[in-house]
Parts: sequence; C-alpha cells; structure tokens
Amino acid sequence: AGLRACLGHRDRGRRPTEHLERREEVIPCCPQDCTCPKCGAERPVIGYETREELACEPAKFWVRVIQREKRGSHCEEEQGVATAPAPMQVVPKGKLSNEFIIEVLVRKYQLHLPVYRQCAALVEDHGIDLSRKTLTDAILAAGSLLGAVVRAQRLELLAGGYIQADETTMPCQTGEKAGRNHRAYMWEFSQPGGIVVFEFQMGRGREGPQEFLKGFRGKLQSDGYAAYDKLGEGIVYVGCMAHAWRGFVDAVKVAPLDPLPQEIITRFAELYAVEKNAREGSLGPEARLALRQAKSVPVMAALKTRLVEIRQQIPPGGKLAQACDYALEQWSRLEEYLSDGRIEIDNNWCEGAIRPLALGRKNWLHVGSPEAGPKIAAIASIVETCRRLDINLRD
Repeated sequence: AGLRACLGHRDRGRRPTEHLERREEVIPCCPQDCTCPKCGAERPVIGYETREELACEPAKFWVRVIQREKRGSHCEEEQGVATAPAPMQVVPKGKLSNEFIIEVLVRKYQLHLPVYRQCAALVEDHGIDLSRKTLTDAILAAGSLLGAVVRAQRLELLAGGYIQADETTMPCQTGEKAGRNHRAYMWEFSQPGGIVVFEFQMGRGREGPQEFLKGFRGKLQSDGYAAYDKLGEGIVYVGCMAHAWRGFVDAVKVAPLDPLPQEIITRFAELYAVEKNAREGSLGPEARLALRQAKSVPVMAALKTRLVEIRQQIPPGGKLAQACDYALEQWSRLEEYLSDGRIEIDNNWCEGAIRPLALGRKNWLHVGSPEAGPKIAAIASIVETCRRLDINLRD
C-alpha cells in the first residue's frame, strides 16, 4: 500500500502500480528460529510481515528469425512459387527490428541518451556490438517516415485558429567551418495541450515562420522577437505575459532594494492568480473569458497606468526602464488574451516543449548535417506531441 501511495500519486503525474505483475518472494525464518527453544517442536507459520518494492530486470534482446513461407506449384513451371509478403520495416532489409529502432528513438529523444552511449551500453550490458552509423541511419530512416505524419499535423495545426510559436538554437555540422558548428534553429509551432510541430531552419529569419504559417488565419502567440511580425494577412498577434514579467524579475536582481519592480511583479501575480482560479475550476473558454473580464481587465488597466507613471520617473537604459519599455511596446498584444477565453496568458506551454530539446542538445551536442535537421525535427514533433497527449511512444 505504501508503494502504491508513493508511486501512484496522481497529483504528481505518476501512474499507479496496480497494473504491474506481483511476484511473491518468501523469506523463511532462520533454522534456529523454526523450532521452539523450550520443547524443540516445530513452530507453525502464523503469517507474514509484508512490504512491496518496485523491481526490474535488465532489458532483454533476442534475434528474431523470420522465415517467409514459400509454396510451389505442381502444374506451373514458371512463376509457380508464391512467397509470403515481407513485413514492413523502418529500414528495409535492415538488421534492426522496428521495435528496436523505436527504443533507440525513445532513449535519444525522450531520455536524451546519445547514440555513442547507447552503443557502449549495448556492448557492456549485453555483448551486442552495433556501430554508431547503424543506429544513426536507423534514426534518420524513422525521421523520413515520420515526416508525412508531421505534415498532416501541420495542416491540423493551421486549421485550429490558435498557435503558439517559439524557437531555439540547434548547432549543425556543415563542414564549412573547421571545428565549429553552424548556428541553426529549431522552430516550434504548437497548440496548448495538443499538437506540436518542430521545423528545422538554418537561420532565424522571418522566412521560416512565414513559410510554415502560409495560409494561416487566426491568433499567433509569441514573444516580442521581430521575426514573428508581418507574417501574413489574417494573423492576430498575441503577446506573452511571462516575457513581460521576466524583465521586472531581472530588475529586482539588479536593484533588490528598489520597491518599484517588486510592485509591478505583485500586479502581474494578481493576473496569474486569476488564471490559477480558472484552472482549478476547470473553466471552459467562455467561463474563463467571463472571469478575466470581471477580474483581470481592471488589473491590466491599473498596471498600464502604473507602468507609464514609473517610466516617466526613471532614466532610460536601466533594467527597470527596459522592462517598462518592453511591456508598453507589447501592450496591445498582451491585452489580446482578455478578449478570447481560448488564449493562454503566456507562451509557457510552448517553452515547455522546447526544454527537452535544449536538454538533449547538451547531451548529443549537434545535428550531423543540414539534411538530417528536418528528420530530427519530425522525430521531436512526434515525441513531444505524444508526451502532451499521454501516448506511450513504445505502443
């Protein structure tokens, strides 16, 4: 029961252990305790002191020998042999099964284990010697196949009317700079709690998001990066409250005794308290909109007035002035969430999807080539979408 309570605590996003196999292990008493010290008679078993612990076995590997049946004909001399169809493979005629390749993908893009470490673990733990190239080729083959799925996800994303966007660096080997990687980018476009699509680009210019969002009509939420401007007619731009807030957090770090940035942070906290109430109440878009209109609109109006007052009192150039300038420049976009209950107050859903890429980047360092970039983006799209939708990648 204690193990179930610990590992199955749903509030922390963990699954219970009731579905796992139970293997009982009986530990007998010591021989000297099995007999009565007074009369020498055998002591009867009256029960057990029971506890549970989570156990595991090392991964098992085996060779699947596939024998495709062949049948001949008695009356046809030519073309008289029929052979059972070959099963579909990620790598046609390859020596790695589909489930093995999926395991490699999970370990690299969900558990952030680089290919060379996987190869080392296979040799050390199981005596299986596979080259990095064999695993890398399998990963890229899977990425090529997943590209079609991600293209379908993109169409569904564009049709949804609300997209969050962000980007992060992705070092890429090109061979043009000896000993140095090119600074490429992985752009993310997603729906909160839904589809995620990553797109690999060699640069950070407007051309990337402009091409991806071609034909999109709806609301695009992002930070204040200029590349997200002027991406097409029919796009309504929404700001990120978290980015505005962070400027004042930086100002507190520089001048911890200054009461002004702390005052603004407190006002931001009031807006987030409304969002917390909406989440805890499981409010739908219409109810969340009504709550914002009643409670957040007055707070936002007072916040803007205070930002203007503070900005007029302080010199330009400092952290506090920069934070005020950013918030006021983004103000019309920051207010957009007040008029639509579907829209989040910030871009944190999107940023949360990028964090695993940043963590993986620290482990596997770079993308091997510009051609590999889109394939890795496709894999990352499926991995993150499955995580959000609580789909097991191995299923």
